[in-house]
Amino acid sequence: MKSCPRSLFVGAQHAVPNAQAKKNRAGRLALLNKEPHFEDRRHRRIWILGPIYRGPLSASGHEVITLTNSTRRPNPFGERIQVLPFNFQDPQKLRDSLQGVEVLINTYWVRFDHRLFTHGQAVSNTRILFDAAKAAGVRRIVHVSITNPDASSPLPYFRGKAELESALMDSGISYCILRPTVLFGKEDVLINNIAWSLRHLPVFGVFGAGDYRLQPIHVDDLAQAAVAQAEGTGNRIIEAIGPETFTYRELAMRVREALGLRRPIVSVPPAFGYWVAAWSGGSSEMW
Repeated sequence: MKSCPRSLFVGAQHAVPNAQAKKNRAGRLALLNKEPHFEDRRHRRIWILGPIYRGPLSASGHEVITLTNSTRRPNPFGERIQVLPFNFQDPQKLRDSLQGVEVLINTYWVRFDHRLFTHGQAVSNTRILFDAAKAAGVRRIVHVSITNPDASSPLPYFRGKAELESALMDSGISYCILRPTVLFGKEDVLINNIAWSLRHLPVFGVFGAGDYRLQPIHVDDLAQAAVAQAEGTGNRIIEAIGPETFTYRELAMRVREALGLRRPIVSVPPAFGYWVAAWSGGSSEMW
Protein backbone atom coordinates (compact mmCIF):
# COMPACT_ATOMS: atom_id res chain seq x y z
CA MET A 1 0.00 0.00 0.00
CA LYS A 2 1.23 3.49 -0.82
CA SER A 3 2.63 5.29 2.19
CA CYS A 4 0.49 8.14 3.48
CA PRO A 5 1.36 11.39 5.27
CA ARG A 6 0.07 12.20 8.71
CA SER A 7 -1.30 15.36 10.24
CA LEU A 8 -1.39 16.44 13.89
CA PHE A 9 -3.49 18.74 16.03
CA VAL A 10 -1.79 19.55 19.30
CA GLY A 11 -4.23 20.21 22.04
CA ALA A 12 -7.14 18.52 23.60
CA GLN A 13 -6.74 14.89 22.65
CA HIS A 14 -5.21 12.41 20.24
CA ALA A 15 -7.35 10.67 17.64
CA VAL A 16 -6.72 7.55 15.60
CA PRO A 17 -8.90 6.59 12.61
CA ASN A 18 -11.24 3.64 12.52
CA ALA A 19 -10.39 0.58 10.42
CA GLN A 20 -11.87 1.97 7.21
CA ALA A 21 -9.98 5.23 7.62
CA LYS A 22 -6.77 3.26 8.06
CA LYS A 23 -7.30 1.56 4.73
CA ASN A 24 -7.86 4.79 2.83
CA ARG A 25 -6.20 7.50 4.85
CA ALA A 26 -4.66 10.32 2.85
CA GLY A 27 -2.77 11.77 5.76
CA ARG A 28 -2.38 12.11 9.47
CA LEU A 29 -3.54 15.30 11.15
CA ALA A 30 -2.15 16.43 14.46
CA LEU A 31 -4.13 18.90 16.55
CA LEU A 32 -3.03 20.71 19.72
CA ASN A 33 -5.20 22.39 22.34
CA LYS A 34 -8.76 23.44 23.10
CA GLU A 35 -10.26 24.77 19.93
CA PRO A 36 -13.32 24.03 17.75
CA HIS A 37 -13.93 21.36 15.16
CA PHE A 38 -12.14 21.19 11.84
CA GLU A 39 -13.80 20.19 8.59
CA ASP A 40 -11.98 19.89 5.26
CA ARG A 41 -13.02 19.56 1.62
CA ARG A 42 -13.12 15.77 1.93
CA HIS A 43 -15.64 16.03 4.75
CA ARG A 44 -13.18 15.21 7.50
CA ARG A 45 -14.71 16.50 10.72
CA ILE A 46 -12.62 16.72 13.85
CA TRP A 47 -13.96 17.99 17.15
CA ILE A 48 -11.50 18.74 19.89
CA LEU A 49 -12.21 16.87 23.11
CA GLY A 50 -11.38 19.74 25.46
CA PRO A 51 -13.62 21.04 28.21
CA ILE A 52 -15.11 23.68 25.90
CA TYR A 53 -15.34 22.25 22.38
CA ARG A 54 -16.81 18.79 21.85
CA GLY A 55 -18.52 17.00 18.99
CA PRO A 56 -18.55 13.96 16.73
CA LEU A 57 -15.37 12.87 14.96
CA SER A 58 -15.27 11.36 11.51
CA ALA A 59 -11.64 10.95 10.50
CA SER A 60 -12.30 9.59 7.01
CA GLY A 61 -9.18 10.00 4.91
CA HIS A 62 -6.89 11.10 7.74
CA GLU A 63 -5.45 9.79 10.95
CA VAL A 64 -5.86 12.44 13.63
CA ILE A 65 -3.83 12.91 16.79
CA THR A 66 -4.65 15.28 19.62
CA LEU A 67 -2.41 15.92 22.60
CA THR A 68 -3.78 17.13 25.93
CA ASN A 69 -3.05 17.76 29.58
CA SER A 70 -6.49 16.31 30.42
CA THR A 71 -5.92 12.64 29.68
CA ARG A 72 -8.30 11.46 32.40
CA ARG A 73 -11.36 13.24 31.07
CA PRO A 74 -14.11 11.04 29.59
CA ASN A 75 -13.51 10.15 25.95
CA PRO A 76 -16.83 9.83 24.07
CA PHE A 77 -15.04 8.58 20.95
CA GLY A 78 -13.81 5.39 22.58
CA GLU A 79 -11.13 3.51 20.66
CA ARG A 80 -11.31 5.97 17.76
CA ILE A 81 -9.50 8.53 19.92
CA GLN A 82 -6.18 7.78 21.57
CA VAL A 83 -5.40 10.28 24.31
CA LEU A 84 -1.76 11.27 24.82
CA PRO A 85 -0.18 13.86 27.14
CA PHE A 86 1.67 16.96 25.94
CA ASN A 87 5.03 15.77 27.33
CA PHE A 88 6.52 19.26 27.23
CA GLN A 89 8.77 18.17 30.10
CA ASP A 90 10.14 15.32 27.95
CA PRO A 91 10.81 16.62 24.40
CA GLN A 92 11.90 13.18 23.21
CA LYS A 93 8.46 11.73 24.01
CA LEU A 94 6.86 14.73 22.31
CA ARG A 95 8.97 14.12 19.20
CA ASP A 96 7.92 10.47 19.26
CA SER A 97 4.27 11.54 19.27
CA LEU A 98 4.92 13.74 16.21
CA GLN A 99 6.79 11.14 14.19
CA GLY A 100 5.24 10.77 10.74
CA VAL A 101 2.98 13.77 11.27
CA GLU A 102 2.43 15.83 8.12
CA VAL A 103 0.64 18.93 9.47
CA LEU A 104 0.40 20.39 12.96
CA ILE A 105 -2.56 22.66 13.75
CA ASN A 106 -1.61 24.49 16.92
CA THR A 107 -4.06 26.34 19.15
CA TYR A 108 -2.20 25.73 22.42
CA TRP A 109 -2.31 28.76 24.71
CA VAL A 110 -3.44 30.03 28.10
CA ARG A 111 -6.19 32.63 28.45
CA PHE A 112 -4.75 34.44 31.47
CA ASP A 113 -1.90 34.19 33.94
CA HIS A 114 -2.60 31.96 36.92
CA ARG A 115 -0.53 31.12 39.96
CA LEU A 116 -0.13 27.59 38.55
CA PHE A 117 0.49 28.53 34.92
CA THR A 118 1.54 31.70 33.09
CA HIS A 119 1.80 33.09 29.58
CA GLY A 120 5.55 32.81 29.91
CA GLN A 121 5.26 29.06 30.46
CA ALA A 122 2.88 28.78 27.49
CA VAL A 123 5.48 30.51 25.32
CA SER A 124 8.23 28.16 26.51
CA ASN A 125 6.05 25.09 25.94
CA THR A 126 5.11 26.21 22.44
CA ARG A 127 8.77 26.74 21.56
CA ILE A 128 9.41 23.16 22.71
CA LEU A 129 6.53 22.05 20.50
CA PHE A 130 7.90 23.85 17.43
CA ASP A 131 11.36 22.34 18.01
CA ALA A 132 9.87 18.86 18.43
CA ALA A 133 7.82 19.28 15.26
CA LYS A 134 10.89 20.26 13.27
CA ALA A 135 12.92 17.37 14.68
CA ALA A 136 10.10 14.95 13.83
CA GLY A 137 9.93 16.18 10.23
CA VAL A 138 6.53 17.88 10.37
CA ARG A 139 5.97 19.51 6.97
CA ARG A 140 3.69 22.41 7.95
CA ILE A 141 2.35 24.21 11.01
CA VAL A 142 -0.94 26.09 11.08
CA HIS A 143 -0.67 28.31 14.14
CA VAL A 144 -3.59 30.17 15.73
CA SER A 145 -2.38 33.53 17.03
CA ILE A 146 -4.38 36.71 17.74
CA THR A 147 -5.05 40.04 16.07
CA ASN A 148 -2.51 42.76 16.78
CA PRO A 149 0.26 40.73 18.42
CA ASP A 150 2.91 43.13 19.69
CA ALA A 151 6.37 42.22 20.97
CA SER A 152 6.52 45.53 22.87
CA SER A 153 3.08 45.21 24.47
CA PRO A 154 2.92 45.49 28.27
CA LEU A 155 0.29 42.73 28.13
CA PRO A 156 1.87 39.23 28.26
CA TYR A 157 -0.97 37.78 26.15
CA PHE A 158 -0.17 39.91 23.07
CA ARG A 159 3.57 39.98 23.73
CA GLY A 160 3.71 36.19 23.94
CA LYS A 161 1.71 35.75 20.75
CA ALA A 162 4.13 38.03 18.90
CA GLU A 163 7.12 36.12 20.25
CA LEU A 164 5.70 32.82 19.04
CA GLU A 165 4.92 34.17 15.59
CA SER A 166 8.58 35.19 15.27
CA ALA A 167 9.74 31.80 16.55
CA LEU A 168 7.60 29.99 14.00
CA MET A 169 8.74 32.20 11.12
CA ASP A 170 12.37 31.55 12.11
CA SER A 171 11.86 27.78 12.45
CA GLY A 172 12.27 26.95 8.78
CA ILE A 173 8.99 24.99 8.75
CA SER A 174 6.27 25.90 6.25
CA TYR A 175 3.63 27.86 8.16
CA CYS A 176 0.33 29.67 8.12
CA ILE A 177 -0.44 32.04 10.98
CA LEU A 178 -4.12 32.71 11.60
CA ARG A 179 -4.93 35.87 13.56
CA PRO A 180 -8.52 35.59 14.78
CA THR A 181 -10.44 38.29 16.57
CA VAL A 182 -13.06 37.51 19.20
CA LEU A 183 -14.45 34.00 18.67
CA PHE A 184 -18.12 33.20 19.00
CA GLY A 185 -20.03 29.94 18.75
CA LYS A 186 -21.28 27.19 21.01
CA GLU A 187 -19.80 27.54 24.51
CA ASP A 188 -17.69 30.60 23.65
CA VAL A 189 -16.49 32.84 26.48
CA LEU A 190 -17.34 36.46 25.63
CA ILE A 191 -20.88 36.10 24.26
CA ASN A 192 -21.90 33.64 26.95
CA ASN A 193 -20.49 35.88 29.68
CA ILE A 194 -22.43 38.83 28.27
CA ALA A 195 -25.58 36.69 28.13
CA TRP A 196 -25.10 35.43 31.69
CA SER A 197 -24.60 38.97 33.00
CA LEU A 198 -27.68 40.24 31.17
CA ARG A 199 -29.78 37.42 32.60
CA HIS A 200 -28.61 37.70 36.20
CA LEU A 201 -27.64 41.31 36.87
CA PRO A 202 -30.09 44.23 37.23
CA VAL A 203 -27.93 46.36 34.89
CA PHE A 204 -25.14 45.61 32.40
CA GLY A 205 -22.09 47.83 32.55
CA VAL A 206 -19.75 48.74 29.71
CA PHE A 207 -16.48 50.46 30.45
CA GLY A 208 -16.39 54.01 29.19
CA ALA A 209 -18.57 54.76 26.18
CA GLY A 210 -18.40 51.15 24.95
CA ASP A 211 -17.48 52.38 21.48
CA TYR A 212 -14.40 50.13 21.09
CA ARG A 213 -14.91 47.88 18.06
CA LEU A 214 -14.95 44.13 17.53
CA GLN A 215 -15.09 41.94 14.41
CA PRO A 216 -16.09 38.53 15.80
CA ILE A 217 -15.45 35.36 13.80
CA HIS A 218 -17.45 32.17 14.21
CA VAL A 219 -15.46 29.16 15.42
CA ASP A 220 -16.60 27.12 12.39
CA ASP A 221 -15.17 29.72 10.02
CA LEU A 222 -11.85 29.72 11.85
CA ALA A 223 -11.84 25.92 11.83
CA GLN A 224 -12.47 25.76 8.10
CA ALA A 225 -9.69 28.27 7.51
CA ALA A 226 -7.27 26.16 9.56
CA VAL A 227 -8.05 22.99 7.64
CA ALA A 228 -7.86 24.77 4.29
CA GLN A 229 -4.43 26.14 5.20
CA ALA A 230 -3.30 22.71 6.36
CA GLU A 231 -3.55 21.70 2.71
CA GLY A 232 -1.39 24.64 1.61
CA THR A 233 2.35 25.03 1.14
CA GLY A 234 3.31 28.72 1.14
CA ASN A 235 4.04 30.83 4.20
CA ARG A 236 1.07 33.05 5.01
CA ILE A 237 -0.31 35.36 7.70
CA ILE A 238 -4.10 35.69 7.59
CA GLU A 239 -6.18 38.18 9.53
CA ALA A 240 -9.07 35.87 10.44
CA ILE A 241 -11.80 38.42 11.11
CA GLY A 242 -15.55 38.27 10.73
CA PRO A 243 -17.58 40.22 8.15
CA GLU A 244 -19.39 42.48 10.64
CA THR A 245 -18.07 45.17 12.97
CA PHE A 246 -19.75 46.05 16.27
CA THR A 247 -18.99 48.39 19.09
CA TYR A 248 -18.95 46.57 22.41
CA ARG A 249 -22.15 48.38 23.40
CA GLU A 250 -23.82 47.33 20.13
CA LEU A 251 -22.77 43.73 20.72
CA ALA A 252 -24.29 43.76 24.21
CA MET A 253 -27.48 45.26 22.78
CA ARG A 254 -27.67 42.51 20.13
CA VAL A 255 -27.31 39.83 22.79
CA ARG A 256 -29.92 41.52 24.98
CA GLU A 257 -32.31 41.65 22.03
CA ALA A 258 -31.74 37.97 21.23
CA LEU A 259 -32.54 37.08 24.85
CA GLY A 260 -35.72 39.16 24.84
CA LEU A 261 -34.55 41.21 27.83
CA ARG A 262 -34.82 44.90 28.77
CA ARG A 263 -31.81 45.24 31.07
CA PRO A 264 -30.33 48.76 31.11
CA ILE A 265 -26.88 49.00 29.55
CA VAL A 266 -24.94 51.71 31.34
CA SER A 267 -21.44 53.20 31.14
CA VAL A 268 -19.10 52.75 34.10
CA PRO A 269 -15.67 54.36 34.64
CA PRO A 270 -12.77 52.32 33.24
CA ALA A 271 -11.08 52.60 36.64
CA PHE A 272 -13.94 50.60 38.08
CA GLY A 273 -13.19 47.86 35.57
CA TYR A 274 -9.55 47.74 36.68
CA TRP A 275 -10.66 47.49 40.29
CA VAL A 276 -13.07 44.64 39.57
CA ALA A 277 -10.43 42.80 37.54
CA ALA A 278 -7.87 43.20 40.33
CA TRP A 279 -10.36 42.01 42.93
CA SER A 280 -11.53 39.00 40.90
CA GLY A 281 -7.94 38.07 40.08
CA GLY A 282 -7.01 38.21 43.72
CA SER A 283 -10.06 36.19 44.66
CA SER A 284 -9.18 33.48 42.16
CA GLU A 285 -5.79 33.09 43.83
CA MET A 286 -7.53 31.94 46.98
CA TRP A 287 -9.25 29.01 45.25
